[in-house]
Amino acid sequence: MSVQERKERERAHRERLILATARELAEQQGWDAVTTRRLAERIEYSQPVLYSHFRGKREIIGAVALEGAAEMAAAVRTAASAADGPRARVTALARAYLDYAARNPAVYDAMFQLDGGLAFAKADTPEPLKDAFAALLESLGEVAGDGVHPALFTEVFWAALHGLATLTRVGRLPPEDTEARVELLVDRLAVL
Repeated sequence: MSVQERKERERAHRERLILATARELAEQQGWDAVTTRRLAERIEYSQPVLYSHFRGKREIIGAVALEGAAEMAAAVRTAASAADGPRARVTALARAYLDYAARNPAVYDAMFQLDGGLAFAKADTPEPLKDAFAALLESLGEVAGDGVHPALFTEVFWAALHGLATLTRVGRLPPEDTEARVELLVDRLAVL
C-alpha cells in the first residue's frame, strides 16, 4: 500500500468517526449538543483536523442526512421486497419508513428538519436523496392510480408519512394508533 493510499484510508476513517460521533451525540443529547469543539474532544483530534473534513456543523448535518437517506432507502427497499403484492409492499414501506424515523430521530431531523445545505428536488440534489425518493417511488408508483403521475403520488404519500412520523414523535399523535394510521393511509391513498 502506498503512502497516499494509507493517508486516504486514514482520512476516510476519521470522517466516519466524526459522523458516527455526531450521530451518537445528537441521538443522546440533541443537535444543539453537537459542536465542533465537543466533537473534536470526543474523537481526540484537534478542531483544525475536524475542519479539514467539514467546514462546520452544517456540513456535518448534511453528511449525516445523506447517510440517513441511504439507510432509509435500504430499509424501505428491504421491507417492500419481502412483502407479497402491492398492498403488502406499500404497507411494509410505510411501516419501515415510520420505524426508521422513530428509531433514528436525530438523523431524521438532519434529513428533514435541519439545514444541512442540501438541495432537494433540484438538478444538484445529492444522489442519496434522489435514491431515497426512488426507493419510495418503486413501490408507490404502482398504486398511484390511473391518470395520477407516480412521482406526484409518491410526494403526497411521503408527505403523509412525514407528517405521521413528526406528529407522533412530538406527542401530537398517540403511538399506539400508528398501525391504524398506516392501514388508513394505505386504504385511502393507494389504488389497489
